[in-house]
Amino acid sequence: MSMLQPGEPSIHGPVLPGRDQFLTFFAAIAIVTVLYVGREVFVPIAVAILLSFVLAPVILVLRRIRVPRTPAVVAVVIITFVGLLALGGVLALQVTDLVSELPKYRLNLTEKIRSIKEATGGSGTFERTMDMLQDLGREIEAPQAGQGLGEANTDGKPVPVEIREPPPGTLGTLSAVMSPLLHPLATFGIVFIFVLFILLQREDLRNRFVRLAGAHDMQRTTAALDDAASRLSRFFLAQVALNASFGTVIGLGLWIIGVPSPLLWGLAAAVLRFVPYVGAAVAAALPFAFVLAVDPGWSMVAATAALFLVIEPLVGHVIEPLIYGRSTGLSPVAVIAAATFWTWLWGPIGLLLSTPLTLCLVVLGRHVESLGFLDVALGDRPPLSDSELLYQRLLAADPLEAAATAEEYLRQHDIDAYCDEVVLPALRLAQRDAARGALDSERQGKVKETIAALLEHLPEGEEEMPQSEAPPIVVLSARSALDEAAALVLAHRLREGGIPADTRPAAGMFAPLEESAEVVVLSYLSPATPAHRRYTIRRLNRNAGQHRVIVADWMAEGTATQLQGESAAVSSVAAAVESICAPVPVPATPEPRRLGAA
Repeated sequence: MSMLQPGEPSIHGPVLPGRDQFLTFFAAIAIVTVLYVGREVFVPIAVAILLSFVLAPVILVLRRIRVPRTPAVVAVVIITFVGLLALGGVLALQVTDLVSELPKYRLNLTEKIRSIKEATGGSGTFERTMDMLQDLGREIEAPQAGQGLGEANTDGKPVPVEIREPPPGTLGTLSAVMSPLLHPLATFGIVFIFVLFILLQREDLRNRFVRLAGAHDMQRTTAALDDAASRLSRFFLAQVALNASFGTVIGLGLWIIGVPSPLLWGLAAAVLRFVPYVGAAVAAALPFAFVLAVDPGWSMVAATAALFLVIEPLVGHVIEPLIYGRSTGLSPVAVIAAATFWTWLWGPIGLLLSTPLTLCLVVLGRHVESLGFLDVALGDRPPLSDSELLYQRLLAADPLEAAATAEEYLRQHDIDAYCDEVVLPALRLAQRDAARGALDSERQGKVKETIAALLEHLPEGEEEMPQSEAPPIVVLSARSALDEAAALVLAHRLREGGIPADTRPAAGMFAPLEESAEVVVLSYLSPATPAHRRYTIRRLNRNAGQHRVIVADWMAEGTATQLQGESAAVSSVAAAVESICAPVPVPATPEPRRLGAA
């Protein structure tokens, strides 16, 4: 599911004109501004869209068992939101009970501080820190000068004055209770309405999006939209189910341990786990700090710590990869950047929604060609292919990083695959740049030198050549330094297989060859024109007698064209090795005619 642009591979991507760059920049600024200013509206819409992705698979299951759409949608949405309201009510009761019980645990916390103080041997630093915290507490609790005091009496002593407000009436009490709840309830209602209508009008919304995205290519747009919707639905549903199960296990574990308000901590663990990287740590720190105050000893503290130390790694490193793969599809840097951006934009709710929202953008970038930059910037797929990465390292004259990447590739592939699928495509990129004048002869020489250094750093292979008598090989560079770089690659591959091989630059092509050199390979990355090939073969035969001549036309697509006088023409390292090791056909000797035969 690649979003690479059609055409020849190159690391030199299209550059937008200056005007288009400015338009794109100002459009992005405008979108961010609208999202920030209208966050009161866009946050409920974003939550509703994500909830619709979660609930869509459930509704599809009901549709398969012949439940009509409208009753299925209404039932699922009502059950979901009633469950959320019930959880919210239980959570409020748990918080109220917890706040009312906190003063009872003050003595336990004091005893723990004293035990820590004794364990540290009365450290002066610890004592000074605690004294400073106590002084700050007294300063905060102390009334301001003149606060609550009236005018001085005749003896010069202040007379305390107590100001009492009249008790609020029924309307005032109702207003005080409902004011903090109005905004959350309004947001909850907006989300409810949006989820209901998004699920009821799912097909209509899809068709409108297809019309906006590209009705001229209906098949591609529909396939991309269906694939993106199914992938997002599966991922979000799996994430919700996994985090809910994590919170349930944590809540049950804390209840078994004896921690007060286990339901509160289980819900907090489930919600905080949506926050990337730090969510699980915060979910563990909250009940751990509470248990420090609750438990007069240390057994409950140790049990709570053990619970999180066992459950979180098990879920994060074993269960998560089994459920939805090794990765969310986002790069680690993108996850952190997205969390920062969405938190700045929408506050705490943006932090919780940062990963799902960013994943939606990445999926959109993979399917909409004009938004492909989102996949490149935020996705976890390599921005450069193996051959492009190697070419980039060749241009930077960095054989060490190129060798490190090669070692990783060779753990899963053989040396032929590395030569034909990584090194040669990288050299083809170099030849294309050279042909259009972007790579001068000096930089071509640096590419050749880096290739030579890379081959020296490659691990020794375990390839075995086909069983045949292997003659000495000479690999000649046809014209340029890039031809010589390809020749070095082939010679290295032959030596890895136990065949002696040597290379010659283009300047020494027609120097006398050793008599034992029975096979000559002409290495072409530069254009292998028929005229140049015929001329080269005639010169070689005139100077050093007959040889098996194999032409390696590395730029040829598929099978290279063999000319008269050539033993073979190849376009890959594997094919070159096969031709070199192939047995030489012996021409048949005609039988002498017998006298008197007809």
